[in-house]
Amino acid sequence: MTLAVSRRWLVLRLEAPLLSFGAVAIDQRGVIWDFPALSMLTGLFANALGWERTDRAEHQALQDRIVFAARRDDEPYHGVFTDVQNARLEKSDRGWTTRGGPEGRDGNSYGGPHRRFRDYHPDALVAVVVTLPGPDSRAPSLLDLAAALDRPQRPLFIGRKSCLPAARLNAGFREAETAHAALTLVPSLGRPIRSHYRAQWPAGEGPNNGDMVERGRAIADRRNWISGLHGGTRHVIEGRVAPAKAAQGVPE
Repeated sequence: MTLAVSRRWLVLRLEAPLLSFGAVAIDQRGVIWDFPALSMLTGLFANALGWERTDRAEHQALQDRIVFAARRDDEPYHGVFTDVQNARLEKSDRGWTTRGGPEGRDGNSYGGPHRRFRDYHPDALVAVVVTLPGPDSRAPSLLDLAAALDRPQRPLFIGRKSCLPAARLNAGFREAETAHAALTLVPSLGRPIRSHYRAQWPAGEGPNNGDMVERGRAIADRRNWISGLHGGTRHVIEGRVAPAKAAQGVPE
C-alpha cells in the first residue's frame, strides 16, 4: 500500500476587470476557456521571473513540472465579453511593449482594415493552486515563483496584455495531497454566495467520478516551447468544489 504524500501548493488569485484564458484560436477569432491553460501559467511565471522568449528550454522544463487546479470563485452574470478590433496596419507602424520600448512590424501593409475578435471574462475571479513535483532544490522552486509574483521582473498580465491584475496574485500556500484537496482548503476569495464552485483539476489529482464530478475531457493547452507551437493534450476533470470556510482556512 502506497501512502499519499502531502505537497505544498502555491495559491494564485487571478482577478482583473478582464481575464483571458486563451483556447485554440480559430482564424481571427480568439476564443477562451473557463479555466487557465497550462501554457498561460507557464508564460505568467516566466514573465515574472524575467525570462526571454528565447529561453525555450527553461519554459519547456517549467511547463513539464507544473501541476495545477483552478476554481471559479466569482462568475458575473454577463458572461463572456467579445472585443471587436479593427485596425489599418502599415508596414512602418510601431507599438509599445511592456518593456517600455517600441516594437516594429515585419509584415506587409494591409489594404483594408484588419479585423479580429477577442473574448474575455469580465470581472471574474479564479483561484488556482500550483505545485512543482520534484526536488525542492530544483530551480525555479515554488518559493521562487511566489517571490517573483510579488516582485516581478516585468509587468504581469493574466492572458493578454490588457488583462492587468486587480489584486496581489500570490495568495499564500496550502499543504495537501492532491490538487483537488488543495482547492478545498482555500476559502472563497470572492463573495461566499454559493456552497460549491465550478472547478477543474488534472485526472489523477482528485475524484474521477461522483456527485460533484461533471465530466472528463482532453484539452489542448500544452505548448511546445522549443518549436513555438501548441501541441499535446492534457486530461482534466471538471466538476464542483466546496471551499473551506473562512474561519477554518489553513494559515499561510
